[in-house]
Amino acid sequence: MPASHTQINLKDVEDVAPGNGFGDRWEARVARTALGAQQTGLTYFRLKAGKRSPFTHRHEHAEEVYVVLSGSGKVKLGEQVAEVRPRDAIRVAPEVSRAFEAGPEGLELLAFGAHQPGDGQPVDDPWTA
Repeated sequence: MPASHTQINLKDVEDVAPGNGFGDRWEARVARTALGAQQTGLTYFRLKAGKRSPFTHRHEHAEEVYVVLSGSGKVKLGEQVAEVRPRDAIRVAPEVSRAFEAGPEGLELLAFGAHQPGDGQPVDDPWTA
């Protein structure tokens, strides 16, 4: 039976970006396993100044929410691009492709939603190529 709660610091979660060849663009700390979460996914991202997400993706079933913690930048949702700033919360329906771009001071955000194994799908998008 899982513990009744878990507390971690996201800086203590392994940054998986370098091992996946994306360390030049962002930091990515996938916290679901460290939290012992069974049904919820949580990832901390820190995009480096002026960089874009290394890929665009969408989901088959999982809705996601992104919360901007600090910095500024843009989010591309489908074909629309919008400015983002601290405390913006962006809900994205599963079928909508998404990617981020950091402003001059970088962009720090959280992504969370229902964990659906194997649900993410890459999208061919020149915006992140």
